[in-house]
Amino acid sequence: MVTSIFILLAGLVLIVGGANILTDGASALARRWGVPDMVIGLTIVAFGTSAPEFVISVTSAATGNPGLAIGNVVGSNLFNILVIVGLVAVLRPVGVGRSLMANEIPLVVLSSAVVLICGNDVWLDGSAENMVDRTDGLLMLLFFVIFMRYTLSMARSGDKVREGGEGGTVKRRPAWAAWLMVSGGLGGLIWGGSLFVDGATGVARGLGVSESVIGLTIVAIGTSLPDLAASVAAAVKGSQGLAIGNVVGSCVFNVFFVLGSAATVSPLPLGGITDTDLSALLGASVLFWLFGRLFRRRTITRLEGAVMVAAYAAYMVYLCL
Repeated sequence: MVTSIFILLAGLVLIVGGANILTDGASALARRWGVPDMVIGLTIVAFGTSAPEFVISVTSAATGNPGLAIGNVVGSNLFNILVIVGLVAVLRPVGVGRSLMANEIPLVVLSSAVVLICGNDVWLDGSAENMVDRTDGLLMLLFFVIFMRYTLSMARSGDKVREGGEGGTVKRRPAWAAWLMVSGGLGGLIWGGSLFVDGATGVARGLGVSESVIGLTIVAIGTSLPDLAASVAAAVKGSQGLAIGNVVGSCVFNVFFVLGSAATVSPLPLGGITDTDLSALLGASVLFWLFGRLFRRRTITRLEGAVMVAAYAAYMVYLCL
C-alpha cells in the first residue's frame, strides 16, 4: 500500500513536470515559427493543462482500466467547476464576460450532456452494459475539432476568446533547448502516466474500493491541482476572467479530446461510474451557467462560490458512503 502511494505520487510529479516542460518547449518552438501568442495559448498551452488527464486516461484505456479513464475525466471536471470556480469566487466575486456566458460556458454544459448520453446505453438502447465506445469517442473528437476551429477563427479575427487575455508572452529559447524540452517533457508524461496508473490501481486494491472511485477522487484531484494553483493565483492578481477561462477550456478539452481519445483507443465500460456521477457533472455545469446568468447578472458571488464548494463536499461524502 505504501509502495503504491509512493509510485502514484512519483507518477503525478513526472506528469505535472513533464506537462510544464513540454508546454514551454512547444511554445518556444511555435514562437520561433512566428505563431501568435493567442494561438499558442489556445492550442499548445491548452493541451498542456489537460496533458495529465490525457496521459492517465489514455494509458488507463490501453491497459484495461476503463473505470480509471472515465473517472479521471468526470472527477476532474467536477473538481474544476465546483471547487476551482467556487474558490475563485469566494476569494473575489467573478465577473463572467459576455463571450464566456454566451459561447464557452454552454459548451461545458454540452460536453457534460454528451458524456451522460454516451454513457447511457442500457437506458437508451437496451444494451447489456453502459459503455463509451469507439463511435462515441470519434464523435467527441469531431466535437473537439469544431471547438478548435471556432477558437482559432476567433483568434485570427483578433477577438479575445477568453476574458483575461493571452496569459503572458512566450519566452524565447534556442531551438536545441526547445526540442530537448519537448522530448524530455514527453518522456516524463509517458513514464509518469504508466507509474500513476500502476500506483492508483494498487491503492484501489489496498483500500478495497473500485478503480472508478479512485479515478473520481484521488486521480481527479491530483491532475487538477495545477489548474487550481493557476486559477487561484490569477484570481488573487485580479484576473478572474483568466481563471474562469482556464476552467472552461480544461473542461471542454477533458471531455471532447481526452475522453474521446481514450474511447477511440479502447471502448470504455462505465463499470462503477453511475448515472449519479454523470448527472452530478451535468448538474454542476448547469449550476455554473445559472450562477453566471441569474441573481447578480454575469457575476458569481462569494455566496454562490461557497455553495459550489459545499456541493462538491456533499458529493465526496456521497462517494465515501
